[in-house]
Amino acid sequence: MSLHQRPHQKPLGADSLPFSTVPANAGLSSRPFPLLTLPYLFSLLALLLLLALLFPWGPPRHSAPPSPWRSYTLQDAAAFAAAAGNGTIILAAVSGPYLPFLSNWLISVRRAGRADQVLVIAEDYDTLERINAAWPGHAVLVPPAPDAQAAHKFGSQGFFNFTSRRPRHLLHILELGYAVMYNDVDMVWLADPFPYIVGTHDVYFMDDMTEVKPLDHSHALPPPGKKGRPYICSCMIFLQPTEGAKLLLRKWIEELKEQPWSKKVKSNDQPAFNWALLKTAGQVDVYLLPQSAFPTGGLYFKNKTWVKETKGKHVIIHNNYITGFEKKIKRFRDHKLWLVDEHSDESPLGKL
Repeated sequence: MSLHQRPHQKPLGADSLPFSTVPANAGLSSRPFPLLTLPYLFSLLALLLLLALLFPWGPPRHSAPPSPWRSYTLQDAAAFAAAAGNGTIILAAVSGPYLPFLSNWLISVRRAGRADQVLVIAEDYDTLERINAAWPGHAVLVPPAPDAQAAHKFGSQGFFNFTSRRPRHLLHILELGYAVMYNDVDMVWLADPFPYIVGTHDVYFMDDMTEVKPLDHSHALPPPGKKGRPYICSCMIFLQPTEGAKLLLRKWIEELKEQPWSKKVKSNDQPAFNWALLKTAGQVDVYLLPQSAFPTGGLYFKNKTWVKETKGKHVIIHNNYITGFEKKIKRFRDHKLWLVDEHSDESPLGKL
């Protein structure tokens, strides 16, 4: 066979034909699929949107149960605290920024064996929940709650609004039949103050003057100062549930209404308290606590000679005559009174 001659090719049979590349249903693919028409797509989309509204995506959401502390009343809380103190309550009031001071104060109160008597007026709901989560039953909020963030700056309207609620809380507790000791939380107890609550007076308090008194000074209301009123500190008060004590608190509330805060007169609750003391003199049986045991901060932190002379007599130290959280904390640290640094485990609130 010639190299250029083609071989004879056998015709292909039907069984040897190559596979066709055209699908058998090619004729059907040219027709529009009925489920993909525009009217159907719009209907499907509308159905999905309706289902999304009726049945939101994700697992069913369960709202948190309401906190039981929102309905906890001052009457309930006072009964709880008074039960531990034979009818006597130790009261403090705080908003969120003051929680470190509350914890520091509580350590000292607990060391004196009096923590179970403590009731804290929480001035915002977050503080209420935080305290009661760690220490159930020891905090209550008396509505309406003031602005928590504005309540910490001394001399501000928020601070006035915060402190001006104090006599109302105290009066309510007295009307429930309990005795009450009020403390600011920038205080530290070095000993139990209750042995100094002697006699059957209506009201007990501490002087806010830095002038040194003799150890056997009078326990009567001091005479008015340059502003025409005494200088008693509203930071530490003990009240019996007597008519005399209630009269003083009502007068204090009246004085606060007559001396509201203004930009010109950046008042707080203490001047009104002193006017109330002066105007009810002779009607209320008052008792000035010994200065050696209850010194003002302007004396304790600034008169080293007096501190040495009265060593061993100090009971409650008040960190006043200074403003600002950081300054107060530094001063406490300098005098080894900022207990939360090394003893937070002793606080009923734990480590904040």
